[in-house]
Amino acid sequence: MRNYFALWGLLLCLCACKPYQTIPVTLPDGFVVQARVADTPAKQEKGLMFVKELPEDKGMIFIFDKDQEQAFWMKNTLIDLDMVFINSQKTVTSVAEQMPRSYTYTPDKEVAYALGYGQYVLELAAQTAAKHHVQPGVQLAFTYEK
Repeated sequence: MRNYFALWGLLLCLCACKPYQTIPVTLPDGFVVQARVADTPAKQEKGLMFVKELPEDKGMIFIFDKDQEQAFWMKNTLIDLDMVFINSQKTVTSVAEQMPRSYTYTPDKEVAYALGYGQYVLELAAQTAAKHHVQPGVQLAFTYEK
């Protein structure tokens, strides 16, 4: 049984540790964020968990197959974030600003979560969205190729 768990852990690490593609995302004022692409279930589950700092010009973009309701939970996310929900036309549908961090010891019922609609979700350092005029209705520019 112990070997089973070790094998499962190794497999999960290999899937999650595969190198991340990075793409530039241009915000409405021309500011460019280099966003790591989370395009697999393993990368999406890990997200920015346990990241201790995120510069303003860095982020993560989650890529889904189609426009749909998205739910993001901040468990073990050690930094405050803005979450930008973006539809398939690359139009911002909503922004969850300054989502508070959590820790391993934060009770689940106190962990922040955000709901939105879109094919993409861009996570930015808190206050970056407002600073660069990211709001519902604006277009973002980026290209993603598998």
